[in-house]
Amino acid sequence: MRKIIFGVIITLIILFTFKYCSDKRQDEIVLQEHTALIKEQVKNVGKLVVTEGHFSEVFTYKNSKAVFADLLEAKKQAIVIVNADVTIAYDLSLVNYEIDELSKTLRITSIPKEEIKINPDFEYYDIQADFLNQFEAKDYNDIKETVKKSLMKKVEASELKSNAQNRLISELAKFYILTSSLGWTLQYNENPIDSSEELLDIKL
Repeated sequence: MRKIIFGVIITLIILFTFKYCSDKRQDEIVLQEHTALIKEQVKNVGKLVVTEGHFSEVFTYKNSKAVFADLLEAKKQAIVIVNADVTIAYDLSLVNYEIDELSKTLRITSIPKEEIKINPDFEYYDIQADFLNQFEAKDYNDIKETVKKSLMKKVEASELKSNAQNRLISELAKFYILTSSLGWTLQYNENPIDSSEELLDIKL
C-alpha cells in the first residue's frame, strides 16, 4: 500500500513539475514573441512624418548711406515677392527607446525635434538704386537672410507647426495602442502613459 501511495505521490510531483516547467516556458515564449512584435512595430512606425505648407510674402527692401561727408544720401530699394514651400518633418527612426521584458514596459527616452525646411523663391521688382549706392551681391544675401528669418517666425506661429505636432502625436499613439493591446506599459521619460490623450501633454 505504501508503495502505491508513494508511487502516486512521485507521479503527481513529476506531472506537477512538468506542467510548471511547460507553463513557464510558454510564458517566456509569449514574452519573447511580444518583444519581437514590439520591436518590429516600433521599426514600422519609425518613419519620416512630413507636413507641408506654402507662404507668400511681399517685402520692401530699403538701404541708404551717406556720401560726400554726409552731405548727400544715396538710396536703393526693391520690392521682393517671396513664394516659399515649407516642410516640417519628424524622423521617427531617431526615437530612442528601451524594452524592459521583466516589467513588460516600452520606455521612450527621447523624441527627435522637428526639422523645418524653408525653400523660398525670390522675385525682385521696382529695383531702384542711386549711382553711388548700387545693388551688390551682399544686398541680395541680406535680403534672403532677412526673409528666411521672417518666414521662420511666421512658421513658428502658424498652424503648420501645430498640425505637424498633431501628426506626430497620432503616430506616437500607435505605440500606446500596441503596448496596451499586449498588456504592456508605455512610458515617456519614466512617466507612464495611461491613455492616448496623455500623449498630447508630453513636452517634446
